Amino acid sequence: MNKTSAFVIYSIVFFAFFDLFAQLPVMSTFAVSVGATPFIAGVAIAIYSLSNTFGNILSGVWTDKIGPNRILLAGLLLSSVSLLSYHIVDHPTTLLVVRVVHGFVAGLIVPAAFTLSANLTVANRQGKKVALTGSFVGLAAILGPAFSGILASRTSVPAVFSFVALYGVIVAILTLFVMRSSRLPERPSDDESHVTSHGLQRDVFKAYVGAFLLMFSQGALAYLLPLYVQTLGYDSRLSGTLLSTFGVVAVLVFVLPTNRLFDRLEPTKLAAFGIGILGLSQLLIGSSTSAMALYGVLAVYGLGFAILFPAINTLLIRATTRTNRGKSYGYFYAFFSLGTVVGSALLGWITIALPYKFTVTGVVLLSAAVGFSLFEQLRRRVLTTKSE
Repeated sequence: MNKTSAFVIYSIVFFAFFDLFAQLPVMSTFAVSVGATPFIAGVAIAIYSLSNTFGNILSGVWTDKIGPNRILLAGLLLSSVSLLSYHIVDHPTTLLVVRVVHGFVAGLIVPAAFTLSANLTVANRQGKKVALTGSFVGLAAILGPAFSGILASRTSVPAVFSFVALYGVIVAILTLFVMRSSRLPERPSDDESHVTSHGLQRDVFKAYVGAFLLMFSQGALAYLLPLYVQTLGYDSRLSGTLLSTFGVVAVLVFVLPTNRLFDRLEPTKLAAFGIGILGLSQLLIGSSTSAMALYGVLAVYGLGFAILFPAINTLLIRATTRTNRGKSYGYFYAFFSLGTVVGSALLGWITIALPYKFTVTGVVLLSAAVGFSLFEQLRRRVLTTKSE
């Protein structure tokens, strides 16, 4: 992949996640401002993730059929139009319609972008490339909420989305002129032929489970952390800076020479390690009572996120070919969306004290980490027995 193509793909990924994270601080208040009840405001937030899931799945299917470039262009342009549509929202019903459309068309972007990046990257550098791409996800997580929160307080929520839409149009123009000149190799690589002959579907399954667990943890964190910080007597600013701390640590791991490890170490082991760190962090958050302790734990959480994200992407890439990678990525990011919804909804439904909700999340993640490790050990024993 040349530097120009890489820059465009990074810009696309940043836009997709910047669009997502910019909504977080302002959507519930915007919903209430147009007459929505607290319940409808919650539905407006959740329905975006639900329609986003369908967009992810169809993006993957269409990417395999007609190629990622056209899907990316459609996703970028339609997302920009949907962002501008918030200007016409003056009733809760209109808001829900716009949210459904916005979530669906935004879901077209990410699977196609990661598929294109994987297809244009040399096989033995996939882990590092995914880590670098992940750094732009982290940057979006850091900058998106701050941008929308500050600008919305000075202008309006539709004005914030207009700026995001303008960026989307610029990225779409770059994609049109730059990515159409990018050409994939005519023949599958040896690595792809190996994947086809061995059918590493178990690695695809592990990638899906890892994606679900990563966003299950994120959904739990987004729901529980602000409430927990409030019970400790701190204001909402601490929640924002804590989440920024985890994002900064993740970005540093992605961009520093540590990203070379993702091509050198077994991705299943890295995935198990990352899930374990997330689980341990969730347990520690529930037992931390000072701001300094929380900062330390969120920094550790960022390390787990930075290990798990490239590991599960690498698992998926190595277990797929150009003929089915788009569909696989579509389901992969559908599990992302599903994990977020389940994480927040399940913990909201359980009627126990906040610290114990962190404990439940931690136990689930640590159990999954053990399961990943045992599964890998069993697989290696089976392979050793067959070779003998």
